[in-house]
Amino acid sequence: MLNSEQTEIDLPPTHSESESVFSDCGGGHAGNAEDTGGVGLCGQSRVTEQGEAVKKDLQHLSREERRRRRRATAKYRTAHATRERIRVEAFNMAFAELRKLLPTLPPDKKLSKIEILRLAICYISYLNHVLDV
Repeated sequence: MLNSEQTEIDLPPTHSESESVFSDCGGGHAGNAEDTGGVGLCGQSRVTEQGEAVKKDLQHLSREERRRRRRATAKYRTAHATRERIRVEAFNMAFAELRKLLPTLPPDKKLSKIEILRLAICYISYLNHVLDV
């Protein structure tokens, strides 16, 4: 199982911060491949080979394990937390609206969600009874 620190795929970076993206084709940097720390065309092929090795390692995993790894990423957790927060806010607003429709004494009495539901059931039952009489 993954902890919160692990990511979906730990691919090595293609360039370090001090290297130019153009160092492979000679643009934007006056030095040779030795000056860039050995990241030239050969360095790119090593990175590609490492990326392919990681992909091969992931291919043998079950669908469930790949799903777990994807869900362990910070981006996924943040998006999920945002969706959940929106859902809970909508849920609470619906309970607040229902609460406004129910008669209680005192009118501003704080009710739990289960109390709101039970009171709504009783109130609907009462209204049905009133209509039948």
